[in-house]
Amino acid sequence: EWDRWLLMGLIGTAVGMLGFLTHQIIDSLIKLKWDLVENYLQVSKRKTWYMGADVVIYLSTGQDGNIHMTWLCVLGSGLAMVVLSSGSVLFLCPAGSPSGLPEIIGYLNGTSIQHLFNIKTFLGTFVSCVLAVASGLFCGPEGPMIHLGALLGCGLSQLQSDTLGIHLPILTRFRNSADKRSFITAGAGAGIASVFRAPIGGLLFTLEEVSSFWDIRLAWQTFFCCLTATFTTDLLSSSFYGFVYRGHFGFFEAEKRIVFWNLLDMNVLAFVPTVLLGMLGGLLGALFVSLNIKINKLRMQFFNSIPKSSLRKTSKLLETVLILVSKKYDSLDYIKFTVANEGKFLLMFCVSPHLFLCVAAAALLVENAKRGITYLFKRGTHEEFGYTSLCTALAVYFVLSCWTAGSAVASGLVIPMLYTGALYGRIIGLVLVSIFGVQTDEYGAWIDPGLFAAIGAASFFSGVSRLTISLTVIMVSTLS
Repeated sequence: EWDRWLLMGLIGTAVGMLGFLTHQIIDSLIKLKWDLVENYLQVSKRKTWYMGADVVIYLSTGQDGNIHMTWLCVLGSGLAMVVLSSGSVLFLCPAGSPSGLPEIIGYLNGTSIQHLFNIKTFLGTFVSCVLAVASGLFCGPEGPMIHLGALLGCGLSQLQSDTLGIHLPILTRFRNSADKRSFITAGAGAGIASVFRAPIGGLLFTLEEVSSFWDIRLAWQTFFCCLTATFTTDLLSSSFYGFVYRGHFGFFEAEKRIVFWNLLDMNVLAFVPTVLLGMLGGLLGALFVSLNIKINKLRMQFFNSIPKSSLRKTSKLLETVLILVSKKYDSLDYIKFTVANEGKFLLMFCVSPHLFLCVAAAALLVENAKRGITYLFKRGTHEEFGYTSLCTALAVYFVLSCWTAGSAVASGLVIPMLYTGALYGRIIGLVLVSIFGVQTDEYGAWIDPGLFAAIGAASFFSGVSRLTISLTVIMVSTLS
């Protein structure tokens, strides 16, 4: 069995490297986009007071006073990424859209799907995923990473490709459907483990959601694969950010990984809003799924009514463009502001000047969702965001993420689910702060919007995905 374990380790290493590469490219594209935007920014500083904190506002006028040129720069860069992202799956690999996870689940449970494990599908899914996330669409890389991990599990275990004409005469004993499914299962688990740095979560996810055929041996081998993927991603990410070497290779900084560093004394009263958030997550999750099913049915009816294949694909591409334009519709002026808080958090976003009261909402919508989630989870930021900004961001994010799911880009739903849940969780926390005030003693420290943002994120994630055990492990691995 040594060769089976060797392949599991090889698949885990490959998936970990792919996860590292995916995040580095996304970070680089986002940085490149905003560096390009900053070339058009000329800012004037103004101090003001907002949300209980001193705020430094930088009102931009654009290069040579051309506001619209600045706006077109953001919109144009996003549209270019979306067009390439959608085009790569529509014209290169239809099997790679939208996330590939349902297809993987179907295959592992006995359904045969054509071109699901094709090299073109791999390339198209990878390109579409990184461009879709970097463009600013309400999506994440999780679903495509599961698909890509399964693709690597299939390719590396079979050591053959009909497309490339490669048939290596080694490890041929694994070229059967049973072993092939085992390696695909391990690759899928390694994909989710690489994204969340949660090897146990990756194992439980495949057990709970992906595959129906299990034994103890496969469980241990899948865990080894997930562990290898997590270690590889962490090791490479320890010294690189946006492909820039920062030194300290192999040095894992705990403060950058652990969101809730200090332990928090809990009160039995905290279970009351927690139960409320659980019920709210179930209701909103059911609403999200129901709304998404209706949107996808209408989408299928509309596109199936178009007779010509080329026109149908073009229409699907234009839909993704419309989604992005809907998000950036009000982005005419750019504002930078720094909230003077403990974390010195810097946001860059765009709103119209007359929408100053919705400044924080615009920040939540334009900011990189992964960073935004971390900030919503942050403790001690009781009054950073008000009801108006949180409710506005929640409504917009809920609708647009529901619309994005199922569109013609390789995208995942985990980041939107966590973000949506964090928004309404923080609203509940803000309600408690409004009732009881900001508590600093040990008995009332649990009344913190950041804490309830994390609970809300888990509740909505569970409400949409129906996951329980694996979700708990993933959240614990992410937050502590």
